[in-house]
Amino acid sequence: MKKILAFYLTGLCMCLFYSCSNSGNKTVSSMIDVDSLMSPKYATGYEVRDSAGVRLVDVDGGYHFALVADDGLDVPDCYTKVKVPIKNTICMTSLQLSNFTILNAHDIVKGLTGTKNLFNKDIIQRVKDGRIVKIGMEGNFDTEMVLAANPDVIFISPSKRGGYDAIKETGITLVPHLGYQELNPLGQAEWIKFVGMFIGKEKEANEVFAGIESRYNDLKSKVQSSDYKVLPTVFSGEMHYGNWHAVGGKNYLAQIFRDAGANYVINDDETAGEDLEFEKMYSLAANADYWRILNSYPDEFSYEALKASEPRNELFKAFKEKKVIYCNMKQTPYYEISPVEPDFLLKDFVAIFHPELVEDDYRPTFYYLLK
Repeated sequence: MKKILAFYLTGLCMCLFYSCSNSGNKTVSSMIDVDSLMSPKYATGYEVRDSAGVRLVDVDGGYHFALVADDGLDVPDCYTKVKVPIKNTICMTSLQLSNFTILNAHDIVKGLTGTKNLFNKDIIQRVKDGRIVKIGMEGNFDTEMVLAANPDVIFISPSKRGGYDAIKETGITLVPHLGYQELNPLGQAEWIKFVGMFIGKEKEANEVFAGIESRYNDLKSKVQSSDYKVLPTVFSGEMHYGNWHAVGGKNYLAQIFRDAGANYVINDDETAGEDLEFEKMYSLAANADYWRILNSYPDEFSYEALKASEPRNELFKAFKEKKVIYCNMKQTPYYEISPVEPDFLLKDFVAIFHPELVEDDYRPTFYYLLK
């Protein structure tokens, strides 16, 4: 009986601490209990498993982190140990920063790449008084400023232009934040829970996300239950440097259009997008009902400005009928809020596509019909 018990315990330990020899795969044994609250429901870029006080977090691309409250705990060989909650960090993008903002955790942010197009008054003040340092941009990071921030970990976006080699030499743990890759709007917002695990705000993160999820899905269901014979069509983008960058049919934005009760003119399986010639875009969107534009126009944007940028823009039906949906990033904290509150984004579009489904006095957060 003792031999059987010993064999069983040995096998269990081997399962719990199985080495991740194939770093590109999520290889933690399914025998490890999953923390159902922190495990993502919509996000696809990470997975979570808990065991004996060690939270194992696997991030797409072969990254593995063991979050521990007690630095003395043993972790599987393939995992990078991170003592939590972390006290200091650096954010590389507005999307990452938005997670800390919504969790009321600016005290933990000690470094940023910059403050261009940043609206948050608290963050701006922290940069001014030195509580947050600017470390420079991708490819030209200031290592001294990075060290001055004294980060426990640095959240990075692996697809960015680079410059992480110099930071790696500091020995600081780099944690990929892949929220930008999520195709489901709620999946992108769910990275709130990912950050929550590192900063000790799991409860807050779950509560905040639950509210976002409820509001988003309630409005989405309201749209889906409405009896529309014909849904409006919409396209997106502008001409820049001779090409029109159109997001793909499986993109995050395309999904929000569909959830808001509109048909996006591109129905392919592309997740990012492609650069199209004007003629190709016109063939797809000439008769679309709406045209969505997000830019950083230095003045008040207008139909005259849109025509001046490309005279052929006036040929689109949406231009002629004054149905351009617009957001100016110089006037709105779009990237500081929209990644973590897609319910606001969804409601803006529903208010335009199906205004009868929102309150009469609704005031848009980001997008409005250009006058």
